[in-house]
Amino acid sequence: MLAQRGNEPHPNATSPEDDSRLMTNQITMRVPRNYHQEPIISRLVIDHGLLVNITAAILGENSQEDGWFTLELTGTSHQLQSALVYLEELDLELWEKNTNEEENW
Repeated sequence: MLAQRGNEPHPNATSPEDDSRLMTNQITMRVPRNYHQEPIISRLVIDHGLLVNITAAILGENSQEDGWFTLELTGTSHQLQSALVYLEELDLELWEKNTNEEENW
């Protein structure tokens, strides 16, 4: 049975399912030395519910220099936004690359 045209959702409408769809963003962040002992990446997992994959890192054990991390963050849109706000509140330098491609199915 075909749906009536008046009952079809708008093509740009969002559904509750969109809020739970997993997305992946890649970010590179600079971690100043005063944050070296802070569990920043752990908080992305625990407080924001993200799956975090560290794809590159530069941070010496006793380094007096800034650290650099490239991370793949996977979560819902809300989780990703919440995590980015957290990182921005720490005043970290961030470079973001959205790795999602529009799904057309």
